[in-house]
Amino acid sequence: MIFITNILKEEFVVNNNIVSVPGNTKTKGFSLFSGILGRPTKNDKVLHPFWVIVNKEISDYVRSWRFIILIVLIALTCLGSMYTALGNIAKAVKPNDPDGTFFFLKLFTISDGTLPSFFVFISFLGPLLGISLGFDAINSEQNKGTLSRVMSQPIHRDYLINAKFVSALIVIGVMFFALGFLVMGLGLVALGIPPTAEEFWRIIFFILISIIYVAFWLNLSILFSVKFRQAATSALSGISVWLFFSIFYSMIIDLIAKAFVPSPMATEYQVVSFQQFFLNLMRLNPGQLFSDATTTLLMPSVRSLGPLTMEQVNGTIPSPLPLGQSLLLVWPQVTGLIAGTIVCFALSYVAFMRKEIRSR
Repeated sequence: MIFITNILKEEFVVNNNIVSVPGNTKTKGFSLFSGILGRPTKNDKVLHPFWVIVNKEISDYVRSWRFIILIVLIALTCLGSMYTALGNIAKAVKPNDPDGTFFFLKLFTISDGTLPSFFVFISFLGPLLGISLGFDAINSEQNKGTLSRVMSQPIHRDYLINAKFVSALIVIGVMFFALGFLVMGLGLVALGIPPTAEEFWRIIFFILISIIYVAFWLNLSILFSVKFRQAATSALSGISVWLFFSIFYSMIIDLIAKAFVPSPMATEYQVVSFQQFFLNLMRLNPGQLFSDATTTLLMPSVRSLGPLTMEQVNGTIPSPLPLGQSLLLVWPQVTGLIAGTIVCFALSYVAFMRKEIRSR
């Protein structure tokens, strides 16, 4: 962490050492940093203070043991699911399978029952990654006494909360793209069949949706980090919300559905309305939104995510949807994930801007 003092004297404290700046160095914003390494030249590019904080946060993330442990865990489980998929891919290809032409996508969806498929692992372990990167984003700085020292520097307060989110999102994005391309590369070597252009773009959109899904849990954990002073409390709060949506939410919805189940004499319209009501309640769960979106993208034969009447099903030919139609089908789910992410970030942003910061 770099702290600036004695600006009028053109002196800086860097790691408890006083460094003088040449007299002709510009003293506007963080251009003062150029004097630390010597006399600036015309070719020197000074980073914006926001990106200085982002770079610092990224280096802290990638060097932390919790990130290393989580990325190793996610990589091993995903590679294990890919190994299972490669061993059962011959059995998964059937003559009348509408998804038979999308051979490469089966690496992300096949499971023999011993290990879940690739996207199921992402839906289960992704929230843990987001919670682990954000549960102590603010309160750890406050407990160490560095938050007040950073806020005393000539930078905007919102730079810190924005940099915390952006840096963690960059780390998550790089990790997911690296993992996705690793699976594609190993699948290409093992199968000897390259993915088609549509398969490639479906995998890219799957990775982007996964990043948005993890970003929701990241912002939720940052919100808890702003609200609670102790890191253990914010971590337990984030894990509690994740466990609620992963285990208990579906149980509660099932109890509600049993209470409002239509009678056997109900009309077809009433049955369809009840099913739509049940699905809308389930889609309040971020995990359900992610599951619907990824299933539709990785299984092009999925033509609907809601109940269909006999008139709608009659005469339809089982065939895969083009990529554009699949994206239109999952657009409400993607919009819901983006909206939840923005709401959590807005709440954490407002809470941090109103937070009283005192020195220890």
